[in-house]
Amino acid sequence: MNPFSNTRLFSVKELFPLLINGKGNNNILSDGDSTPYLGAKKDENGVMRYCAKDSSLTMKGNCICFICNGAGSVGYTLYMDRPFIATSDIVAGYNDNLNPYIAMYLISLFDLERPRFSYGRKWKKTLKDTTIPLPQTDSGNVDWVAIDSYIKNSIMPILPSRAKTIWGLGVDKTPITQNSLKLSDRDWKWFRYDEVFKICKGFYNKKPDHNPNGDIPFIGATDANNGVTSLTDIETIMISTKTGDLPNSPLEEKIFKPNCITVSNNGSVGYAFYQSKAFTCSHDVNPLYLLDRDMNKYIGMFLCSIIELDRYRWNYGRKWRPIRMPSSMIKLPVNSSGKPDWQFMEEYIKRLPFSNQI
Repeated sequence: MNPFSNTRLFSVKELFPLLINGKGNNNILSDGDSTPYLGAKKDENGVMRYCAKDSSLTMKGNCICFICNGAGSVGYTLYMDRPFIATSDIVAGYNDNLNPYIAMYLISLFDLERPRFSYGRKWKKTLKDTTIPLPQTDSGNVDWVAIDSYIKNSIMPILPSRAKTIWGLGVDKTPITQNSLKLSDRDWKWFRYDEVFKICKGFYNKKPDHNPNGDIPFIGATDANNGVTSLTDIETIMISTKTGDLPNSPLEEKIFKPNCITVSNNGSVGYAFYQSKAFTCSHDVNPLYLLDRDMNKYIGMFLCSIIELDRYRWNYGRKWRPIRMPSSMIKLPVNSSGKPDWQFMEEYIKRLPFSNQI
């Protein structure tokens, strides 16, 4: 429902006096962690990786990024609040009136245009003429003040804290520590997964019944919501067998301890999430525990980022079952003894913006 009574259609070329095409190419970027590299990717705010700053390719922040190409991603829009590098699939729109609150409203309207770009259609040729309804002033211009006020006063109070964190609105961005660690401060070394992790098999072939008031998350092969696809409870788990048929299994085979990473081995293969509480899960998920120490949320977040860099290896229907995972390789920062430098990983995450919200 439109919250404004006096609106008209505004085109992209009216809204954004400056539209700039991305010109980054992954093959020419240098390794680093200072600059996000955006591509045709609908999740993680379009960030494909981080790289070293390149002044010739870097685009200013505070803009709307339109994904104009890419199967499954074309038609999505993103807000970038900081300098970035983008592929040619991205067009960035700039307007001096833009801020995170206004961007939130604009993106919600632009994303309604996504169905127009199914079946391989691209957006770049028609982007400038795309229109959305916005409130107007008496002079017929966009009423930026009204949009800003609406989001701040009507939407922000009802947003869950998680959404506020994602948008960085009303949330403390201050990192836990002010250290200046860089990924290049350590040597990196390849390890087999079974040198680092105790690799467990998930359990259920048939998901236990959902209980909206349950306190035990069920982790499935999804790329969203920290892997949680439903909630259940201990009583339901106790009576729910692996396949829905007898025999039943001991409870300790169904409940997994917290402080681990769950990795999808089927479906959304390669997505990784840190689990901070006890859970049960699908057989399409591999729970991973560190061999030589307990995992915490900071180390978990670092490892999830590294694991997900290999998602491309599991395209075209390939699966990452527990029988294959032990011999898979992961590259990690190491200490002077050549062992994974867990302290460095933890301190690196603590230096990032929003780390106090993890």
